Amino acid sequence: MRIISGLLKGRIFRSPGGKRTHPMSEKARGAIFNTLGDIKDLSFLDPYAGSGAIAFEALSRGAKNVVAIDVDKKAYRSIKESAEGLGVDEKEFQVVKMNCKVWSNTNSARKFDVIVCDPPYDDIRPDVIRQLARHMKDTSTFVLSYPGSEEPLDIQGFKPVKAQKYGDIQLIFYKSN
Repeated sequence: MRIISGLLKGRIFRSPGGKRTHPMSEKARGAIFNTLGDIKDLSFLDPYAGSGAIAFEALSRGAKNVVAIDVDKKAYRSIKESAEGLGVDEKEFQVVKMNCKVWSNTNSARKFDVIVCDPPYDDIRPDVIRQLARHMKDTSTFVLSYPGSEEPLDIQGFKPVKAQKYGDIQLIFYKSN
């Protein structure tokens, strides 16, 4: 896999492989960051990091503090190895091996400018996605990668402002009411 744009543009990173992760296509990743616009110096949460593609792209495009969370041991190890290979500064890029719900419970006061949720489609937990939204600042953007056949998830206190379909997925962008 490769980073699309920014400081690390064109650099290659590993994907853990297997069936537990579904790396997002470059087209969908590009759409997220084109819609977000300038993310320089913003804080960024990727609670279902998988390959780390979203988190690495955010860092490459200037996010100042990126947290990538994944419960899967292979995914965690892959992200850590890729971060080392890319020469990523640990002060700017934190990799956490933990269930994102547990992380959220133990870091309830932590807030981010951008949150991108790309949960495994075979085990979507709307309650956890809604819980993760509490980590948004008042001006934050919450992006959800969701099956294209489903209606946008209702997240109390937030409204969907844009939805884009890419094959069998849709990207839903939320802002606070």
